[in-house]
Amino acid sequence: MQITNETSTWLLQAKDILDEARRLKPGPERKELRQTAKALREIAKLEAASESAPERDWRPKT
Repeated sequence: MQITNETSTWLLQAKDILDEARRLKPGPERKELRQTAKALREIAKLEAASESAPERDWRPKT
């Protein structure tokens, strides 16, 4: 995983968790860490999409 200056905190946490999971033997704890990292990557993806989306005015038009 290449990390740039603008890498999300979520992605950095996911990387740390995956590094920890790789040190474990296969089993439930390792699987849980991998699932947590997957969720963090999804959060980072959603965050990036919301930051790149244009600002919208959600107030009702009158």
